[in-house]
Amino acid sequence: MVDADQTFVIVGGGLAGAKAAETLRSEGFTGRVILIGDERDHPYERPPLSKGYLLGKEERDSVFVHEPGWYAQADVELHLGQTVVAIDRDAKAVRLGEGTVIHYDKLLLVTGAEPRRLDVPGTGLAGVHHLRRLAHADRLRHVLAALGRDNGHLVIAGAGWIGLEVAAAAREYGAEVTVVESEATPLHAVLGPEIGQMFTDLHAEHGVRFHFGARLTEITGQDGMVLAARTDDGEEHPAHDVLAAIGAAPRTALAESAGLELVDRAHGGGIAVDASLRTSDPDIHAAGDVAALHHPLFDRRLRVEHWANALNGGPAAARAMLGQDVTYDRVPYFFSDQYDVGLEYSGWAPPGTYDQVVVRGDAGKREFIAFWLADGQVLAGMNVNVWDVTEPIQQLIRQGTRPDPHALADPSTPLASLLS
Repeated sequence: MVDADQTFVIVGGGLAGAKAAETLRSEGFTGRVILIGDERDHPYERPPLSKGYLLGKEERDSVFVHEPGWYAQADVELHLGQTVVAIDRDAKAVRLGEGTVIHYDKLLLVTGAEPRRLDVPGTGLAGVHHLRRLAHADRLRHVLAALGRDNGHLVIAGAGWIGLEVAAAAREYGAEVTVVESEATPLHAVLGPEIGQMFTDLHAEHGVRFHFGARLTEITGQDGMVLAARTDDGEEHPAHDVLAAIGAAPRTALAESAGLELVDRAHGGGIAVDASLRTSDPDIHAAGDVAALHHPLFDRRLRVEHWANALNGGPAAARAMLGQDVTYDRVPYFFSDQYDVGLEYSGWAPPGTYDQVVVRGDAGKREFIAFWLADGQVLAGMNVNVWDVTEPIQQLIRQGTRPDPHALADPSTPLASLLS
């Protein structure tokens, strides 16, 4: 039974943590809620960092989950700019870097992920960037604007979502952009080659240069500034700045030192959680980017690093901490905006899991829906400049539907009619 004498501690000051705190209060919890974040900014949403805010189309204040005054009004105790360095599971306490010890009845880990670093010479130069935090976006906005003014060159390592969204932003500022990618197409690990080619064409039309099948091996500079980026096939690309966009790693060090069960990096890494987002310790939950959940639809552990998972996972974990019966099995979902292309992706179908891609609509005009199938079953769907179809796409995935491929490809056949 939850009562006013209990203390719930949330470690991680992002979207998942803020929404968890909000849910605890909206569900009637009257005990202490303590939210600890290692950034000095109030909890914020990350999508604008590579989209509207980076482009200068959204104000900085628009990224925050709540108005600053909300936390005091909701009686949520904020510890910003503070790092939790240890969890004492026996004492049910966390220790902050400056020595403060905070006891908990329930603990939620929403520590997120951090950008993977380039392991090459030259990463200490002033013009090497990552994009994960608001401070990174603050800096990168000024960098892209300067590159645009001066006809400067940006080299991006990695053609994933962050790499492509920053490439689009950089081109809108007027910067020259080269993307270095080890695979043969962008987004290969998510979409495979069939749809990945569309992004090659899209960005090439906007002046982005791709260098596929290569990796950065060195960033050269002079007087502490970037001059060029070299690849393992002997090419050298002029650069004033370099963005490392080679993925993110879950921040599991705290959980590991506490002896919580983790998932092997070969299987995506993260903190192992059950259907209620509970870790191997019944008093500790985890959600968001760091949580690896066995997903019943795909019969494997998945760790999802996208906005919707933080938005929905934080509240689900909060309800589970309150003793409610929670089964978190939402279909993975994310969205992206690049130039005049907007898209939404639902499901999970990396290369090796599907045997067919069905396209409904006009891929040449970039107005279509792509479906990834295995043995006729819909595993994932992505709508590109086609809207209000996420719900039926997710229903197709959730139902394990095996629709007729011809009907699936026919825009005149309502998606709803293909549901069982």
